[in-house]
Amino acid sequence: MAKEATSTSAGIFGRRNRISLPTYLFLRTAFFIADCFFLVPLFLAAAISRFSSRRIDVGLGPVPLINNVYHKRALNLAGYSAETFVDSLWSTTNEFDYKKFVSLPLFIRAFTPYYLALRSLFTYKCVYVYFTGGPLRLTTFLCYLEPLLYMVAGIKTVAMPFGSDVNVLTRTPNLLFKHGIGQNYPGLRMERRRTARLVDVWTSGADCVIGGCDWVDYLYHWDHLMLAHFSIDTDKWAYAGLRSDIEDRSTPLLLLHAPNHRALKGTDALLSAVEQLQAEGINIRLQILEGVPNSQVHETISSVDVVVDQLIIGAYAMFALEAMSTGKPTVCFMRHDLEELFVGAGLVTEGEIPLVRSDIFTLKATLRHLESNRAELRDIGEKSRQFVEDHHSLEAISQHFAAINTNIGLAPSQ
Repeated sequence: MAKEATSTSAGIFGRRNRISLPTYLFLRTAFFIADCFFLVPLFLAAAISRFSSRRIDVGLGPVPLINNVYHKRALNLAGYSAETFVDSLWSTTNEFDYKKFVSLPLFIRAFTPYYLALRSLFTYKCVYVYFTGGPLRLTTFLCYLEPLLYMVAGIKTVAMPFGSDVNVLTRTPNLLFKHGIGQNYPGLRMERRRTARLVDVWTSGADCVIGGCDWVDYLYHWDHLMLAHFSIDTDKWAYAGLRSDIEDRSTPLLLLHAPNHRALKGTDALLSAVEQLQAEGINIRLQILEGVPNSQVHETISSVDVVVDQLIIGAYAMFALEAMSTGKPTVCFMRHDLEELFVGAGLVTEGEIPLVRSDIFTLKATLRHLESNRAELRDIGEKSRQFVEDHHSLEAISQHFAAINTNIGLAPSQ
């Protein structure tokens, strides 16, 4: 049986898909040949594109993250025209503007990077990309020249992390996180040098680098620090609060957990804690969602009392924000050193982040306390909603993006 290889950056092959080693080597060889063929034409096109009239201020892509859907709306609020474009689709959402290649046969999609790069040169005044890169992220060596390509074209670039795109695991102090990565994504070890090199390429080549979250462990420079660049539509994720009889302990306290990678979220520890508490007679019930559309997550969050997010990573992300926006108390591990950074940098005040702090070692005690002190939950939920409005609403993130664009010399066209 052929060995399997996992390409963590290979969007056109599907997220986390495994392909046979011969197929993987064939595809990489084909991309190398294609890179050689398109190298000169792309740079000639970049030089010519400097004189074109680009119609859109910001392009966001091509990684199919739901973040980009919200980022577009935040940019629109700041007066910038924006478009999302993708080279693949994941299960969370398909609400992207330019996605015409994702349903085509694989041999045609193999040319997606080059077409998207060419299109970007004549369409966008600025591109917001992750550290995997822009349209050329799947290529063999053109990906390392991409910032230079945009520089030749006179296109501004903003680089921001999302997770695995910066996870150079020799740099993290979090050994449990490193262990979880090994359990869930063993193929990442094959990408370490590529990831580190791309962090270098975009850190030196982008007009602005955004830092925040636990991503700062892997970055050695950032121009604009945020808690995290995650933005959320607080109208869509409207405040729901808690049920009127939340303090009635004859009804179970309903917990929700939605892991996209169990070892990194501490799912086994959660299952064990709930099982032990139930055996002790503690009235709690756990629901787990995996691999479902964002719309189903939305519906389920509204029906529960407490959301349990990640217990390993040390920072919150989109799932926690979705829960907090609806007014649900959210259990999450928040590293003290990261919170100190954000407080020291003036992004939040001490104690402002309203997460119910817990990790795999304290979770059982945390859940027991929440179930027996239900009167505290409503206040936590209200503070959670306010925190999201203040720091992660479309309006709040639009202010960050407006400041970034002003600093790099990009004026709004709207």
